Amino acid sequence: MGTQIHAGDNYRRVVELVQSGAIGQVKECHVWCEKSLANSERPTETPPIPRYLHWDLWLGPAPARPYHPEYLPKTWRHWWDFGEGILGDMACHYVDLAFWALKLRYPLTIEAEGPPVHPETTPAWLIVRYEFPARLDLPPLQLTWYDGGKRPALVEQGKTPNWRNGVLFVGEKGMLIADYDRRKLLPEDQFAGFVPPAPSIPKSGGHHLEWLQACKTGSPTTCNFGYASALTETVLLGVVAYRTGHKLDWDSASLKARNSRQAMNYLHTEYRKGWKLA
Repeated sequence: MGTQIHAGDNYRRVVELVQSGAIGQVKECHVWCEKSLANSERPTETPPIPRYLHWDLWLGPAPARPYHPEYLPKTWRHWWDFGEGILGDMACHYVDLAFWALKLRYPLTIEAEGPPVHPETTPAWLIVRYEFPARLDLPPLQLTWYDGGKRPALVEQGKTPNWRNGVLFVGEKGMLIADYDRRKLLPEDQFAGFVPPAPSIPKSGGHHLEWLQACKTGSPTTCNFGYASALTETVLLGVVAYRTGHKLDWDSASLKARNSRQAMNYLHTEYRKGWKLA
C-alpha cells in the first residue's frame, strides 16, 4: 500500500512513544477526518464521452452506466459502485498509525452509524466502532472512526487540541494526539520535561523509494501486503457494517460475518461481463 504518511518521521516517533509505554496501556483510540461527501442522485443527462476517455475501460468491473463528469476524476469515491466515501478514502492513512503503534490485525466486531443509507452514494458522515482482541501483552482495544465533522467527545469537550483531523491514543497514564506532521502528549503540564525514547525505527527514504528497493532487492516495504491487507480489510468492514445496519461479529479466517448473511452482499460482488477473473 502506498500510504506515504507511513514513511514519514512523525509516524515513527509516535509509534515509539506508544510502544515505549509513555502513556501506559492503551485501551481506547479515536481517529477522525473532517472531510465530507453529501448524498446525491444519479445524473440523468448523457453528455458525450470525451475523446481522451475510454469509458468502458474506466468502468472496469462495475455495472454499466452512461458517462457523466459527475463520476470523475475524483468524485468516484462518492459512489458505491466505485468507492467507499471518506472512510475508504482517508481511513487507511490515519488508522494506519493506530494499526502500527498498537500492533492491530483483525477486529472482532464492527458497528457503524450514520445517516440513512442511500442506494447510490456514500454518507455525509460516519462513525464506526471496532473492537480488537488482546495482542500478546497488549489489552483489548476499542477504536472509533469519525468523519464528516463528527469528532470524539474528548475533542469536543476541549480536553485535547481542536484539530481538524487526528489520531488520539488514550492511555492509563495520559494521552497522545497526532496527525500527519504533529504529535503532542497530554495533559501538557504532566509531560513537561518528558524525554522521548531514542529513535529505534529506521528513517525511510520515502514510500516511492521503498517500492523501488523492494522491486530491486525483494526486501519488504513497511506497508507491505501482509500489513496493508489487514488494515484495508478493517477499514472496508466499516462500510459493510453501515450498509447492512448490523453490528458484525467478524470471522477473519473465513472472511465471513457470523451473524449477518446480508454482509455477504458487500463482501463479494458480481463482475461485469468481460471482467471476471479466470
